[in-house]
Amino acid sequence: MNEKSENIVLEKSYKFALRIVKLYKYLTEMRKEFVISKQMLYSGTNAGAHVKGAQEAESRAGFFHEMNAALQNASKCEFWLQLLRDGEFLDDKKFNSIHADCSDPSPASERFLIFFYFLTTGY
Repeated sequence: MNEKSENIVLEKSYKFALRIVKLYKYLTEMRKEFVISKQMLYSGTNAGAHVKGAQEAESRAGFFHEMNAALQNASKCEFWLQLLRDGEFLDDKKFNSIHADCSDPSPASERFLIFFYFLTTGY
């Protein structure tokens, strides 16, 4: 049996957080934007931190709490990204690239959301 089990959500949230860090660096160094980008950095990296925290939850309720916090932070990050685009700090190409990660419609994500729904509702 493989020692390291695959966790798609954890992997994607980590990669997304890393992209957010790089985007923050670009926005502050090249675009001289320091306010909204900091909010984006906080939300985007916190989403991944909550997914990681959910892996160590002591209870089912703790897991749900952490995953819900991750979802809320991802939603906030999406808001900040849209604001940066509409404020002309991000061009459409950069926005579309990272926004695709924020709202990933892949089958793996859909399976996770369905699984999460069943766990949280009991249906």
